[in-house]
Amino acid sequence: MPLRLRFILDTNILIPLQDSFIKLQPNLANFVRLAGVGGHQLLYHAASEADILRDQNVDRRTRTLERLRQYTLLESGPACPWNNATTSANDACDNEILYTLENSAAHALVTEDQEIHKKAKVRGLGDRVFYIQAAEDWLRRLHERAQIVLPRIQDIELHTLTTTLADPFFFSIRAGYPGFDAWFHRKAQEGRRAWLYRDSLNGPPEALCIYAIQHDEQINEQGVVLSGPALKLCTFKVGELVRGRKIGELFLKAAFRYAADERCEHIFVHADPGRHGQLIALLEDFGFELQGSYRGDSVYVKEHPHEPPPLLIDAFDYLRRYFPHYRSDESIQKFLVPIQPPFHQILFPDYGRPGAALPAAHPQTHVGNAMKLAYLCHAPTNKVRTGDIVLFYRTYDLKTITTLGVVERYEISQSATEIAL
Repeated sequence: MPLRLRFILDTNILIPLQDSFIKLQPNLANFVRLAGVGGHQLLYHAASEADILRDQNVDRRTRTLERLRQYTLLESGPACPWNNATTSANDACDNEILYTLENSAAHALVTEDQEIHKKAKVRGLGDRVFYIQAAEDWLRRLHERAQIVLPRIQDIELHTLTTTLADPFFFSIRAGYPGFDAWFHRKAQEGRRAWLYRDSLNGPPEALCIYAIQHDEQINEQGVVLSGPALKLCTFKVGELVRGRKIGELFLKAAFRYAADERCEHIFVHADPGRHGQLIALLEDFGFELQGSYRGDSVYVKEHPHEPPPLLIDAFDYLRRYFPHYRSDESIQKFLVPIQPPFHQILFPDYGRPGAALPAAHPQTHVGNAMKLAYLCHAPTNKVRTGDIVLFYRTYDLKTITTLGVVERYEISQSATEIAL
């Protein structure tokens, strides 16, 4: 299950959150937003309420107390042994909150008070007391969605497509899935997302892949459970008008990147063996394996480990099974392949320099959609083997290695006909 954190908010965090007269800093607002996204609990200590009650500004004190109840009051625990008769009211408040943290009442305390940070270090609690920027960074790493940028692929929420459900594109999906419209609307309400391919920005859907991350999911009727997070490709359709453009591979490219960013250990798909023969062939070509059935559909699963498995199997089989991991030990040869910018853009249209806009898809070809590419060159060598690594060096402008590939097949030919085929 996803980690649910508990944060104690110090008084200097609570006051700007509650007082509409104080300008709210963007990182504090985003921290609260991300806490809601992740289902984390924001707590306050009774000592903070006592601290607020000491505010001499009656109007501000009243406003803050009225809004304080939207957060959860931490249940009282043992009295703080660090306080005595000589401890000031402010220090006593700080000590009580830190003592509660020491007693594991929450995962972390969020405060901008430098004195509390100093005391936390002395008490051995420094790694659990966060400035707001550090707390926001923590939640950003947990919950900011990975942005998958590929030519002509839009990452959208399903609700943006509900008005297009009458389009012919959805006819075959609806025919194979009774209750599809109700399911679609239900998932749209939940914020489910999809990768969408259109020929034009506002044109009708041409290809669609709805996806979701699931945790500890039982994927088939045989009781197989995928532990941890797994990426499910819920609906995967490429329309007839765009078949042959490698859109399926483009969706898989998006899925592999997203799963890597989100540390999903598996990717799985349900497919009807009677209607989805092309999809199943594509999945098997990229390492998905049959893992039982669910309501008449075959379930295909791909292992997607976060850490590369230490197996010395055939180099290309290793890539196929565990992509994006590949073998690069001493037995694997590496070749540098120069490529001119125009051909680089055709083969690798999703490559962009850091901070640069993604170039438009090449107008003459969709070859760059594919993950499996054929490259023709005059290299004077016959030593390339399956599983070897090729490093594409973009000449003239960038003069840098931009792309890594693994050889599936290598052929030498003098026949133009053979090369064309």
